[in-house]
Amino acid sequence: MKKSIMILAASLSLATVGACDGATENAQEDQADAVRENAEVQADAMEEKADATDTKVDGMDSATENKMEADAQAVREKGDAKADAMEDAADKQDK
Repeated sequence: MKKSIMILAASLSLATVGACDGATENAQEDQADAVRENAEVQADAMEEKADATDTKVDGMDSATENKMEADAQAVREKGDAKADAMEDAADKQDK
């Protein structure tokens, strides 16, 4: 829930900033948003799969689960970095 609120807030702030952007820049920023969202969906699926590997309810994650969650975080960070670079490139077109 908290993640959804943050995504919504970021989207709204981008929409406000995007109001003065050209159509090309807006399209590129939309592509960046899609890259970020796809990475988020992929990472979430990876984390769900990681949770399913550790069926023991003892408050401890298995080494396999920890590795899978670290991989999911790496996917999320890579998607964010790629989307940020795409947005930066789009912003430079305005100048």
